[in-house]
Amino acid sequence: MLPVMLPRLPRPRSGHAGHAVPPVRRAGRRRRGRVAGAVALAAAVTMLVGSCSGAGTSSEQQPAAQPAPELAQFYDQQLSWGPCADYARSDDDRQAFADPQFDCTRVTVPQDYAQPDGETMQIALLRKKATGNKIGSLFTDPGGPGASGTSFMASTGATWADNGLGDRFDLIGFDPRGTGASEPAIDCQTDEEVDDARTKVFADPSPAGVAAAEAFNKQFADHCTERTGADVLAHVGTRDVAQDMDVLRAAVGDEKMTYAGFSYGTELGTAYAEAFPQNVRALLLDGAVDPTQTTMDSTVKQNAGFQQAFDAFAADCTSKPNCPLGTDPAQATRAFQTIMQPLIDQPVPTSDGRMLSFNDAQTGVSQALYVSQLWPALQQGISQVANGNGDFLMTLADLYYQRDQQGRYTNMLEAFQAITCVNQPPLREPEEALELAQKADEAAPFRSTGRGPVGARDSCAFWPVPPTSEPHTPQVEGLPPVLVVSVTGDPATPYQAGVDLADQLGGSLLKVNGEQHTAALQGDPCVDRYAVDYLIDLKLPDEGAECTLAPA
Repeated sequence: MLPVMLPRLPRPRSGHAGHAVPPVRRAGRRRRGRVAGAVALAAAVTMLVGSCSGAGTSSEQQPAAQPAPELAQFYDQQLSWGPCADYARSDDDRQAFADPQFDCTRVTVPQDYAQPDGETMQIALLRKKATGNKIGSLFTDPGGPGASGTSFMASTGATWADNGLGDRFDLIGFDPRGTGASEPAIDCQTDEEVDDARTKVFADPSPAGVAAAEAFNKQFADHCTERTGADVLAHVGTRDVAQDMDVLRAAVGDEKMTYAGFSYGTELGTAYAEAFPQNVRALLLDGAVDPTQTTMDSTVKQNAGFQQAFDAFAADCTSKPNCPLGTDPAQATRAFQTIMQPLIDQPVPTSDGRMLSFNDAQTGVSQALYVSQLWPALQQGISQVANGNGDFLMTLADLYYQRDQQGRYTNMLEAFQAITCVNQPPLREPEEALELAQKADEAAPFRSTGRGPVGARDSCAFWPVPPTSEPHTPQVEGLPPVLVVSVTGDPATPYQAGVDLADQLGGSLLKVNGEQHTAALQGDPCVDRYAVDYLIDLKLPDEGAECTLAPA
């Protein structure tokens, strides 16, 4: 299971149900801005950004920051660990969570850190206990936003244990507030509504077409408000999760935080670094989100990243027999459009009775572009569509949406949208929405409808609560050295974002040559050696260190 990073609509591990306009895939708020809004709460949580000294100094030499007295009840709580069966939210989880090597608990946190005596939330944790000389806990988040850390750890815990991390750390996955088994859960759509939303294609750029798309997106926002509550939606952003992470650290008994974050999980790691630099032991950040980028910038760059991945796939495909895109890589995007664009008006059937829409087809393609090992499957899926069969791309789209064989969904994509909408200022002006649609179309022509950009505002423009973060340059005085991993051919979090984040945090960069989204702790000997050495011994790679992933 690769870490998750949802770009605005389809993207393997991306996308989100509920908003239309396929061409725009607004980069899943992996973006930035996070702790700007947290500064307002600094006094309450004793996280005055800039109150610590010396960027790049070792946190081992500094005592951990103490929480404000009014938060002591949360920091000092005693946890009750037990079986994980009741935490499962999918068929896959039910099987994995039954393994007795895992135990689970929930940690209580304030819904609003400015009002610690008010409503509370429950954060779900899944743990694989250390088997050797324990250093502490290793927390992880796989991305999204909206992905379940408990599911991620249940599926990757054995692999992480095999590389030595399981000896030295309690391996802990957590579900950020509103996601997975945490409570209350973000709830915006029924399973039937998600199925219906996936069939919608808003490809009409006329004023009437834009109005229809916006009405659909507004309805999604309204349903989220009605079913989840504006009070909950106001506090599901990165700002609040970073504060939760410090409560989790203390609740499990760790003086300092050791964390591995992937994709959107790097955004959480950056926010934690800003808020609690003295409390950091080690941060491994893979698949970086650049906190300085605006929605416009990050979305366009992410679309360009997926076009780069598509071009790499197309070059491979056109060199092989029976490629549905022909033999000329320069013509592959046009050949792909010729196959996909007819789906806007004429979806193709699947063997389970559903119809593969243009949106689902693009989602399935994006899912396969996350890692080059899926390129043979993608070639087969495109060939099927060309022959009137949507089975393979529908299967990939279902994986992306986390739909099981009974037609049930997790809340990952609902959470993705809700978290995205409070993580940075929305594009509220129609002119901005049109500019984004135009630039996204130009950056990723393989995703184009061929009918012109639809300048519809997405659900965030109709969100009931304001954002709690905005683009900014991180301030991390007192942060010990961190390790940023960035893959040259990463479609969802382009390589340069990792270069920039390492510079912003005063950290070390590990360059990974390859064609996939994230690379650490996934079995590559070179990348994993650097990652494990850092997490266990705090040993950073030499300047200029590189790894190259094995070809598919």
